Amino acid sequence: MARAVVLLSGGMDSATTLALALRDGFECHALTIRYGQKNTRELECAALVARVLGAASHRFAEVDLAVPGASALTDLLIPVPRRGPDEPTGLGIPPTYVPARNAVLLCVALSYAEVLGALDLFLGINAVDFSGYPDCRPTFLEAFETMANLATRLGVEGRRFRVHAPLIRMSKSEIVRTALVLGVDLGLTLSCYDPGPGGRPCGACDACRIRARGFREAGVSDPALGGESERKA
Repeated sequence: MARAVVLLSGGMDSATTLALALRDGFECHALTIRYGQKNTRELECAALVARVLGAASHRFAEVDLAVPGASALTDLLIPVPRRGPDEPTGLGIPPTYVPARNAVLLCVALSYAEVLGALDLFLGINAVDFSGYPDCRPTFLEAFETMANLATRLGVEGRRFRVHAPLIRMSKSEIVRTALVLGVDLGLTLSCYDPGPGGRPCGACDACRIRARGFREAGVSDPALGGESERKA
């Protein structure tokens, strides 16, 4: 059985990605990165998702992206933007962008994969219903895969790394439907950038709004909201 490293954040997309990799027969080693995010509840969700879905292992790694700061997800002085139900998302790259985050996380996953002898890396990024982050685009993944095969011993020896982003061209509603078909309990996941006490989703950040729209368009309620997804969207 081929081994894979799956980046697992605790959100809906990465949980669905893990389920897809397991369905496709990979021995999945989940990796969650503590990168200095203010929302630590998602780390607990990642551990639960890895256990429930049946990852072969689950490890945490530390990378402090709070040092450069400049992101609402890591900098205590920058608030997470919240918008009303009908308020349009702002233009340009939002303040929740963490500089070079996916490049850094993939590098950690690549290092771990080389040690495991795993040639397949999975992550749950999406370029359809997303916040406009530059490191969620197919061109970024293609460039990273090229780099991975130039910068590693296994790559130089002729064993090719592959970077998989199975959700990258899906709408959020398609992701919801895929998760349900695979039997993923989306009530275990957290997508919110700024959850309240007990991990309750705020319902007003971009991540909550995109997730709510996905559930609404899929015609089902979000179990993480106790059936409130249609009212929050």
